[in-house]
Amino acid sequence: MKDVVVVGGGQSGLAAARALRAEGLAPLVLEAGTEPVGSWPNYYDSLKLFSPAAYSSFPGFPFRGDPERYPARDEVVDYLRDYAATLDADIHTGCRVTSVTPTGSRGFLVTTDAGETIHAAGVVAATGSFGNPRMPALLGRHSFGGRLLHVADYRRPEAYADQRVVVVGAGDSAVQVGYELAQVAKVTIATRHPVSFLPQRIDGRDLHYWLERTGFDDLPPERLARLIPHPLVTDNGRYRAAIESGRPDRRPMLTALDGEHVIWSDGTREVVDTIVFATGYRPHLDYLDALGALTDDGLPRHAGGLSTTHPGLAYLGIEFQLSYASNTLRGVHRDAEHIAPAIAAHVHDAGAERGWTNEAEHHRGDQRGARSSLEGHDRHRTMAGMDRDGDVRNSTR
Repeated sequence: MKDVVVVGGGQSGLAAARALRAEGLAPLVLEAGTEPVGSWPNYYDSLKLFSPAAYSSFPGFPFRGDPERYPARDEVVDYLRDYAATLDADIHTGCRVTSVTPTGSRGFLVTTDAGETIHAAGVVAATGSFGNPRMPALLGRHSFGGRLLHVADYRRPEAYADQRVVVVGAGDSAVQVGYELAQVAKVTIATRHPVSFLPQRIDGRDLHYWLERTGFDDLPPERLARLIPHPLVTDNGRYRAAIESGRPDRRPMLTALDGEHVIWSDGTREVVDTIVFATGYRPHLDYLDALGALTDDGLPRHAGGLSTTHPGLAYLGIEFQLSYASNTLRGVHRDAEHIAPAIAAHVHDAGAERGWTNEAEHHRGDQRGARSSLEGHDRHRTMAGMDRDGDVRNSTR
């Protein structure tokens, strides 16, 4: 029997492998992609981290080059590839997990698309959310005559030259993509609320210095739900100026689609060629469906990343799992270090379920009051059509 199977070999899976090795375990990492870099190669070409290199590195493995720069997508891919090579962990690529089921006694059976079944004492679900993009249920969506796509399928602006484009969303990705499309097309960003900007630099220092210095990065989810009711766009001034100049412009959310037309909130109709939904993602955990570990909406039942339904099952890369930075490249290692001791205790002691339950209950008590706030926050985010951060998606499974 394997100690732990880590499902997903992107940033969350690699962080899990490091933390589990530090606890003396031998993790088996299963990654669906061809390399242990998760979903990063699939993001749009111009994507850059919103945190500088100095705040985007795993412990003991800094990004090369200027620590003040904002690494590009391909730099992150190279970084993760190089980091994986330093880990003393068994990493299998091209291996997609299709299901996780409980054994008759202890542990889990992990089945892959090749038909292989692996018995493991513990499982860490670290597949992120990129594989499960959120698409709003707009009236008339299925009859729309133009092109509909999620930002997960967007790569570069040239294919949309001279088109009429609407980008739905109010977060970083929506504004960044809307801005670059506006250089070649007529673009509107559609949101339920005005776009809220957060300065990239404050008093000469990057925002992430202040997030760390003030402790904001470590605030629990229940506090975050109250403090961040709407998405915030990190900006050095360029995006705000562009929207104020009308390239792209911003309008209240559209209400429906009809043939080739968009119907705006004031009732006006307009022919649109393409609609890009930057409406966020949900955890990509369908391989846990048969386990009974998820809610009816497909969300994990957990407290601080520890399953509240199955001792030995843990999660990484869930938005606001423990903090604002939980599902980011810069913060996931802290969550990994949090769940690893509980996994180790479970693996080493078949009777550790009581300790697991106590640990989960400790966090669940903190989170009960937050759950309704966060679920409402999540519903609002879905309706608003946005995603928070360009560096949040983690891995293919």
